[in-house]
Amino acid sequence: MYNAESISKVLKGELLQHTGNPEIEHILLDSRKLTFPETSLFIPLVSNRRNAHQYMEEVYEKGVSNFVVSEPLEPGKFPKANIILVKDTMNALHALVAFHRQHFHIPVIGITGSNGKTVVKEWLYQLLEKDYNIVRSPKSYNSQIGVPLSVWQMKPEHTLAIFEAGISQPGEMEHLEKIIRPTIGIFTNIGEAHSEGFLNIRQKINEKLVLFSKSDLLIYSKDYLALNECVNAFHNVVGKKDNHEGGLQLFTWSRKTDADLRIIAVDKNNNQARIDALYKTEPLHITIPFVDEGSIENAIHCWALMIHLGMDQAVIQQRMDQLGNIAMRLELKQGINNCSIINDSYNSDLGSLTIALDFLQQQHQHPTLTVILSDILQSGKSDATLYEEVASLLQQKGINKLIGIGKNIGREKKSFQQITDLKSQFYLTTEEFIQSFNSQDFQHETILLKGARIFEFERIGKLLEQKVHQTILEINLSAVSHNIKQYQALLQPSTKVMAMVKAFSYGSGSFEIANLLQFHGIDYLAVAYADEGVELRRTGITMPIMVMNPEPSSFDAILQWNLEPEIYSLHLLQQFEEEVIISGKTNFPIHIKLDTGMHRLGFEKKDIPELALRLTDNEYLKVKSVFSHLAASEDPSKDLFTKLQGELFFEMSHELQKALGNAVIRHISNSSAILRHPNLQLDMVRLGIGMYGIDSSNEMQLRPVSTLKTTVAQIKHLETGETVGYGGKWVAKGPSVTATVRIGYADGYPRRLSNGVGKMLVRGQLAPVAGIVAMDMLMLDVTHIPDVAEGDEVIVFGEGLPVQQLADWAETIPYEILTGISQRVKRVYFQE
Repeated sequence: MYNAESISKVLKGELLQHTGNPEIEHILLDSRKLTFPETSLFIPLVSNRRNAHQYMEEVYEKGVSNFVVSEPLEPGKFPKANIILVKDTMNALHALVAFHRQHFHIPVIGITGSNGKTVVKEWLYQLLEKDYNIVRSPKSYNSQIGVPLSVWQMKPEHTLAIFEAGISQPGEMEHLEKIIRPTIGIFTNIGEAHSEGFLNIRQKINEKLVLFSKSDLLIYSKDYLALNECVNAFHNVVGKKDNHEGGLQLFTWSRKTDADLRIIAVDKNNNQARIDALYKTEPLHITIPFVDEGSIENAIHCWALMIHLGMDQAVIQQRMDQLGNIAMRLELKQGINNCSIINDSYNSDLGSLTIALDFLQQQHQHPTLTVILSDILQSGKSDATLYEEVASLLQQKGINKLIGIGKNIGREKKSFQQITDLKSQFYLTTEEFIQSFNSQDFQHETILLKGARIFEFERIGKLLEQKVHQTILEINLSAVSHNIKQYQALLQPSTKVMAMVKAFSYGSGSFEIANLLQFHGIDYLAVAYADEGVELRRTGITMPIMVMNPEPSSFDAILQWNLEPEIYSLHLLQQFEEEVIISGKTNFPIHIKLDTGMHRLGFEKKDIPELALRLTDNEYLKVKSVFSHLAASEDPSKDLFTKLQGELFFEMSHELQKALGNAVIRHISNSSAILRHPNLQLDMVRLGIGMYGIDSSNEMQLRPVSTLKTTVAQIKHLETGETVGYGGKWVAKGPSVTATVRIGYADGYPRRLSNGVGKMLVRGQLAPVAGIVAMDMLMLDVTHIPDVAEGDEVIVFGEGLPVQQLADWAETIPYEILTGISQRVKRVYFQE
């Protein structure tokens, strides 16, 4: 058992304040994810951008009484708290969990590599769960923060642990090795993913190999030349050390050369792959229900481990044949009766349930939050203890409705029924629920599907999900978060961020993006028109919202919904002030737009004296910010013009601020200026297209947010001279194959991309548009791509085909492509 006193000794910290010794079970790093305050230890981490010590008062008021801090605190501010002072809270987190890990003497599998870590981890769980009580990393928790949170889950009842580890720069794996301390290692593969922080691929391999410094066994493929050479050099050093009994042993596999497990054939047929191999001259084989190369490689890693564990080959074959897909993300889809569906129906454990509930809370679109939950298998706890904890978790997260499926959760239904605001129903099996299903029972709800794989919750998903047009726009919310952090890393800690969510968040959806931004503590939102802001308010967005194009007809809505208008002329100022006076409000927030050279909207320099006179001592209006718009911040050839804009803005805003007599927020930087003109950051920046992964400089490490995809409706085989599409504009020059796909200009695919100008990805290859783009369909020339079939996925833009490329072909800009995607194209949101 841990308490403040014992943790203080582990960390060699100073126990500044000691008020008792309540048991500590949970580590809390994010104040928004507090679930069990009485048993939580809050460790506020400090980064260049954010200091989590500022949230101590918030979590203390919510019932947390145990803290590890690295800053002196005001005496008496937290009278009932235990407070441990350390030099560095991140180091303290690592030290505490490394100490925790030392108490366990079970096999611990550590997985690293460029790709496949999470799949190998989850497949090993599927393959070994009948033989071991397994603790594993939730989702892809493999970072300097994710790894300690994963390892902290280790309990005496566990008999096997599986953790993944990822690094982004040298020196990080040394910390993770001490925390995981794997006895068995798996190095999945090596590639260029996440290589930005390393000099070359060999440095990256050697840094990752540090994870196995004290391991007994390392499994890897000899087919990666650089990896094999680095492992052998590493083994010559580590394998001969006396730091652990026997040193490091290697278990190799290869499709090309001699190895412990020599792959001699891979035969693919009907969505299955048979893998034949020799192990110690003994012929072996497995069959897996996948044919892609990544899955084959991941399965061989798992096979090698099972052989090492001495498992019977017949058991291995039977379990490999039943491997299932791994849900690498939480998807948010439109459901029946104005519901939203979050599908996480491939596994069910407390760690992943907590993550899914956080996502459910974050996307709180509807008044009712519903969870459909199966039995949680192999928790290592008694059912009574387990489901009491689950019930407490649901209560903490504000869940309104629970549907429990399984005999174990049903036996413990009293734990849920005693929660006043939670309606609950229970079914023995998924089939029983489906037989009683009535679509009218689900109205205006956000529904989380969370089930162990054997419960086949995908069947429930089909009942609840709205049947949609097969052309969809996938929005990666994790990529949005990543891109925001990339820009935040360039800002001074005091610089605020205004996020642009106008034009349906550049085509990505308004509420879903705004809710994510609100969850991440962005300071301001900006919309183009008042009705966009009203819609956000209706769906629960409470943060400040600036309206950039306020119309007199919208003043009532602006005042009613507490929106903040941009004021750009004396006439508009007078009109809005009159509306405020009529409404009886005072000190209503406004934002003053200055024209520094864009010449679109804004006060000019000659207007400042009268503007200042009208605003000074004005009891009805309060200036929240003064801003301007850079016309060409992304263009190096226009840097002098940008400099002059900045100087004029400084001059005009200073004059206005001096007259007002109080400080106001000043902002002029857009996405490209954040990187290219750091001197213009000022008090706030406006983050727009960069948030969605578009970087004109190509210097930012941004991730694409949107993927537009469709499917093949039909395949046509044409003879020489046959034509395709309206007007017969495309003519087959020889025997040809075309694929008709479900997208057209009504979906937002530009008609000017007709006749080979535009291209799409089919089976990983570019296929040109054949003929004229029609309203709902278009044809692709797939003559050069073998085995294209009806139902195949087609990427319009996304990974491998950036939207910038599509814009170049269409002789336009990414903004136009993204904002032009029709609302009939359904948006699917997901979090990795």
